[in-house]
Amino acid sequence: MATTIDDHIGQRQHSVLSWLTSRQTFWVLIAVILACVFLSFATDSFATSNNLFNVTRNFTFVAVIALGMTVVIITGGIDLSVGSVLCLCSMILAVTMHAGYSIEVGIAASLGTALIVGAVNGVLIAYVGMPPFVVTLGMLSIARSLAMVASNNTVVYQFGPDHDKLLALGGGHFFFGIANPVIYMVVLALITAFVLRWTRFGRHVYAIGGNENAAVLTGVPVKQIKVAVYMISSLSAGIAGVIETGWLGAVTTNLGTGMELQVIAATVIGGANLAGGVGTAFGAIVGAALIEIIRNSLGLLGINAFWQGAFIGSFIIVAVLFDRIKNLRQPS
Repeated sequence: MATTIDDHIGQRQHSVLSWLTSRQTFWVLIAVILACVFLSFATDSFATSNNLFNVTRNFTFVAVIALGMTVVIITGGIDLSVGSVLCLCSMILAVTMHAGYSIEVGIAASLGTALIVGAVNGVLIAYVGMPPFVVTLGMLSIARSLAMVASNNTVVYQFGPDHDKLLALGGGHFFFGIANPVIYMVVLALITAFVLRWTRFGRHVYAIGGNENAAVLTGVPVKQIKVAVYMISSLSAGIAGVIETGWLGAVTTNLGTGMELQVIAATVIGGANLAGGVGTAFGAIVGAALIEIIRNSLGLLGINAFWQGAFIGSFIIVAVLFDRIKNLRQPS
C-alpha cells in the first residue's frame, strides 16, 4: 500500500513523541518546569531575579560533579569520594594561594591533585580488580583526612595576592549578569555531551556499561577507559572545588560533606542507570536542577528543611522504579 507524505510525517511525529515520553529525562524536565511554574504562583520570592540567580548558581556545583559521575555510572561504576575530593582540591588551592603562589599555580595544584586521586581509584578498580564501592569509600575518608592535614584542620580564607581574582572567578558574573559557575557548567556539559555522543571514547564508555565482556572481545581498552572515567570524575570534583572556593571565599574541612549522595541522586534522577550503559550529560543537569529547586522551595514554602532528604530519596526510588517498569514492558 502506498504511503502519502502526510502519513509519513504523522508516523515520524508519533515516533518522536513516543521516544520522548519513554525517556526519564523528559519527565524530570517536565517536573522541573511544573515546579518552577507552581512556585512562581505559590510564593512571591521564587521568581525574583535574586532567587533565580542563587538557584542557578547553587545547583551548578552538584551539576558539574554529576557530569563526571554520569560518565562513571555509564560504565557500571560508582564514585563515593567526590565530596571529599572537592574538599581536598579546594584546600590545596586555598593553601597554595595562601602561601603566596598565583591563582594559576593554585588551580594547577588543585586539579593535578584531583587527577592523581582519580588515577589511584581507577588503577585499583581496573587493574587490581577491587570493587568501585570499596575503593571510592576508602578514598572518601583518605581525601578528607588529607584536607585536614594540609590545613591543620583550620579555616582558610586568605588567598594571597590573587585573592580578588579567585573570588571573581567563582562569585562574579562576566557575561550578561549570568553567574560564572553557570557559564562553566554549560561549557562542561556541552563538552561532556559531545564526548559521549560523538567520540570513540564515548562509544567505548557505553559499550563497557552495556556489556563489559563483549567490549573486551571487540577490542575496547576496558582497563584504560575505566582509569580515564575515574580521573574525569575526580577532575569534575576538583573543578567544582575551585569554583566553590571562589564563591564561598573560605574553605573548611567539612566542605562537600554528603555531596556524593546529592551527585549520585542527580545522575539517577536524570536518567542514568546504576547497572550501567545509560546516562546523558543533559540528564545530569536536569537532575541537579530538580534537587536544587526542591531545596529552595522548602524554605520558600515554610517547610522544615529536614524534609529535603525524604524528597530526594523518594525521587531516587521513583526514578529507579520508572526504569524498572520500562524494562518490564520491553519484550525480552
